Amino acid sequence: MKSLSSALSFNDYRRKLINYMMIGLIVLGAFVALAPLFSIFYYVIERGYHNLSWTFFTSLPAPIGESGGGMGNALLGSLKIIGMATLLGVPWGIATGVYLSEYSYGKSSKTLRFVIDLLMGVPSIVIGIFIFTVVVRPMGGFSAYAGAVALAIIMCPIIARSTEEMLKTVPIHYREAGLALGIQRWKVILFILVRGKWGAIMTGVVLGVARISGETAPLLFTSLNNQYWSGSLKDPTSSLPVQIYTYSISPYEEWQMQAWTGALVLIIFVFLINLVIRSFFSNMRDSRD
Repeated sequence: MKSLSSALSFNDYRRKLINYMMIGLIVLGAFVALAPLFSIFYYVIERGYHNLSWTFFTSLPAPIGESGGGMGNALLGSLKIIGMATLLGVPWGIATGVYLSEYSYGKSSKTLRFVIDLLMGVPSIVIGIFIFTVVVRPMGGFSAYAGAVALAIIMCPIIARSTEEMLKTVPIHYREAGLALGIQRWKVILFILVRGKWGAIMTGVVLGVARISGETAPLLFTSLNNQYWSGSLKDPTSSLPVQIYTYSISPYEEWQMQAWTGALVLIIFVFLINLVIRSFFSNMRDSRD
């Protein structure tokens, strides 16, 4: 009897020991995964907060040899380009994801899925060169429109694939119940499936916006850059990633410090987009429940 009790206590001790070891490995793995992220945050904050001021957000870049100045034109240009890219890419991406999820039979859907997967792997600089050929040259110059088209192409496959995967998680009896009630299929898709998964779909949209917010290569071939305020969307338009790139490779220490501040602002911008959109749709879901 004592030997049986000893065996049980030993097995219980071994299970607890293995459990603690596995928990420790999971925590260690999470720390290893997060350590580079927090290291980047710390380094960018430590190097970039010195020049962070209201002037940085409202002023034009200072001429060579002068201190001060800001990236107000680049910030405004990025908002314009990202805003237009979102207006182009989000409806296109969501519609593509709905088609791939709800009409996944036939050669057309297989071909479209292959094209979307292929487009996700195309380097962004190649997309920039393509838009330079089909948009910039026919329009006769660089513009914010061309930059928006390039970024929309980059974000579309991300939104499409995330929308497809989110809609696939909806049980099939939801679709069958709606059709059994005599509701047209497009209404079942729009008002039951998409509406029910709208918060998850918006998560994919956030990922797409965050993905294009730091793109530099395609903008070099499409919107180029501008040291002044861009009055028209048909003119070359400055953007924050291109301005950061230009300043970071310059030999001037003042411009290099401005580049670090721009990188800090870009990180904060992406963080705020994620936080605001996730909070908004979380509150919507809670109020609906």
